[in-house]
Amino acid sequence: MWKLPATAIAAAVRSGEVSAREVVDSHLARIAEVNPQANAVTQLLADRARAAARETDRARAAGERLGPLAGVPFTVKECTRIEGVPTTFGTPRFRDLTAPADAIPVARLRAAGAIPIGHSNMPTLILAGMHTRSELYGDTRNPWDATRTPGGTSGGDGVAVATGMAALGLGNDSGGSVRIPAAFCGVAALKPTTGRFAADQRLLGPDDPGPASQVLVTDGPLARTVADLRLAYETLAGPDPRDPRAVPVPLYGEPLDGPPRVAVVADPGGHGVHPTGRRAVEAAAAALRDAGYQVDEVPDVPRLDEALEAYHRLCVTEFTPSWPAVRQLLGEGGDRYIELTMRSAPPADAAGLIGLMSTWMNVRRSWTEFLAAYPLLLGPVFTEPPVEPGLESRDQAGRDRVAMAMRLCSVTSFVGVPAVAVPTGLDPAGLPTGVQLVGRPFREDLCLAAAQHIEDRLGTLTPVDPRA
Repeated sequence: MWKLPATAIAAAVRSGEVSAREVVDSHLARIAEVNPQANAVTQLLADRARAAARETDRARAAGERLGPLAGVPFTVKECTRIEGVPTTFGTPRFRDLTAPADAIPVARLRAAGAIPIGHSNMPTLILAGMHTRSELYGDTRNPWDATRTPGGTSGGDGVAVATGMAALGLGNDSGGSVRIPAAFCGVAALKPTTGRFAADQRLLGPDDPGPASQVLVTDGPLARTVADLRLAYETLAGPDPRDPRAVPVPLYGEPLDGPPRVAVVADPGGHGVHPTGRRAVEAAAAALRDAGYQVDEVPDVPRLDEALEAYHRLCVTEFTPSWPAVRQLLGEGGDRYIELTMRSAPPADAAGLIGLMSTWMNVRRSWTEFLAAYPLLLGPVFTEPPVEPGLESRDQAGRDRVAMAMRLCSVTSFVGVPAVAVPTGLDPAGLPTGVQLVGRPFREDLCLAAAQHIEDRLGTLTPVDPRA
């Protein structure tokens, strides 16, 4: 049963074809089999998951109506709260930081019948780099090739979903953190529009974070199929009084006039793209043409380099005041990625910050105008194949190379628009390839529909057994 997608699991549990307990036990057995190699699941919630499954089975036997995700096991990134479980952020200092309540997205998945089966690994404090390595739990390994990174920062969820340890993963994304693990591990992921999903950003105390964290960070699901992503999207969307950013926008927008227009940019900014990445974009474009989309290659996306610089400088400016204290929590070498980023994008003073905020609004306007002409943009998630673990923290050249390869992820998070990452196959080295579909604000439905056509044409890649 661990091989089944979430939609099939939920349907089987609701119909009584299988019990939720059988589903959970199957996934727990899979975790016992492959997690020693993959190191993706950190805090296993076996007893709690079995108890939740028994309650689901009791409800079904009593004739109660089950939710759309009934019995579906999911993992939760180490920075997102599960009631009664430590939210460690991957650092030993927080190993006893027990959560008093579920985070909003965890509560919503539970309310739909899904069952949290464990926390998942991430880089220490989300700041130690793109590779999923935490001081508390160590390295998570890419199941396709252990010499390649699984990506991050939601790499634990990407690996758990790709290997069948969970049907869904709950990560978050502020510049590619669900999309990059999806592309590197051969699964799908959704980064929603800023304000589509409610969440509580007060992660480490009573105070809210600064403007960059408020706007850039969004929770997002990972799954093996686009249909599973759609089900998670419908569950997670919507406002909550605890989050004034979340807005009550319809899940599905008005139909477009005529075939959707898709802008194709294989090499955003003209900084180079690996041949396998270009072929992935071309294969996805062909699938959309066959599905009736109007697909046009365009010269470039709006103002990429300007947006990328502003994105990095805003992030650095926001956490510079707390950096002396934060770096002490990162462990040996865990501060290298941020130190290297600060060299490339130094923090701004007060006048500079005002200028960056002005640039932010102006870039968003340029993208709104671009997406008015093209409701969808097709491009790479990462312009290289999966790189070696820790490249971004090795030296300045490694950091800059990774930052450039993930540039379309960073810029689309900066703009706040939705994106869906979807696999496109394997490269000659046997590593997954993938693309992302970027849409107008609050038109996740267009991204999901286009991703479904690509999946229908090119297929799915997982679950997969971890390889050496």
